[in-house]
Amino acid sequence: MCPEYIKVQFTGQHVYVGIDLAKKSWKVCVYLGTAYHKHFAQPPDPEVLVDYLRRNFSGASYHTVYEAGYFGFWVHRELIRMGVDSIVINPADVPTTDKERRTKTDRVDAAKLARSLANGELTPIYVPERAAEEDRALLRMRRTFVCKQTRTKNQIKAQLQLSGYRVPPDLTDRYWSRAYVRWLESITFDHDTGRAAFHTLLRELVTLRATIADLTKQIRHLSQQDRYRSRVELLFSICGIGLLTAMTFLCEIIAIERFKNLDCLLSYVGLVPGEHSTGETEEDTGLNPRRNSTLRYMLIECAWIAQREDPALLEAFNSYCKRMPKSMAIIPIARKLVSRMRFVLKHNQPYVIGVLSAR
Repeated sequence: MCPEYIKVQFTGQHVYVGIDLAKKSWKVCVYLGTAYHKHFAQPPDPEVLVDYLRRNFSGASYHTVYEAGYFGFWVHRELIRMGVDSIVINPADVPTTDKERRTKTDRVDAAKLARSLANGELTPIYVPERAAEEDRALLRMRRTFVCKQTRTKNQIKAQLQLSGYRVPPDLTDRYWSRAYVRWLESITFDHDTGRAAFHTLLRELVTLRATIADLTKQIRHLSQQDRYRSRVELLFSICGIGLLTAMTFLCEIIAIERFKNLDCLLSYVGLVPGEHSTGETEEDTGLNPRRNSTLRYMLIECAWIAQREDPALLEAFNSYCKRMPKSMAIIPIARKLVSRMRFVLKHNQPYVIGVLSAR
């Protein structure tokens, strides 16, 4: 007669799971207490993982972690929906030993995630709501197409240079006006092959411009929605802030309340200095490479406009220029601009030129 197996209960215990996501399969490491329990691979499905945990660790509290990246936040949302305590972390913030750095595999990555989670060494990143994430995708998509347009323009310029064509004196390639595009379309080549190659680029440019115009129209419509309208109007009160900058800022930060102070917001944007110090040696490494690349670029560009339109910023900029190059002096102006944006959003009141301090 076969013995009756008793199912072990894990009521009150904690199970820590590190997941290394991949397209075809996930590498999973289960960590119990102070020891690794099991490594295994599974199909890329959160439900399969949760079923395994419930079958083998009945009654326990489940904690999972994975690195932010290609798969976004849908796995996190599914795990939360099924009652699992899930977090997503920045890959650069995972504590790593030299051995793990030299022998990097999916199994090793999952193991260090599980261990670090159990030890309380991981700081989760902010996970936006699905609606906010999709709004942000619209702004980022426009930025992607602007970059594609810039690449196409550079290819056209290179083709003109290669063929020896010069821009007429009454036109400029700075703004790519309709007159300039019509001149491009009128260019003739000795052979059909050259004309076909050049006009392929022109067709791509026209398509990209139409797409960017359509995305801009959708962003303008989005800015009039209830969840953005009042905040966009507040940001418009600040010199140098336009529609795209205001909407990009709101869609990237999602909620200003999640930054406990101005320094945290500046750190997220990437407007804080880096430093490398050891012993008696201190080295300023310039702006910290950790940043929101889109926001930092846009806000620095806006700072150049703001310092021309706002007397307080102009005075500060001229003061900075006495002791540093203009390219460096604009950085503290961008910080002041972020400070003003944070102020109007937190206090729900428009900015008044010459009244608010620009800390």
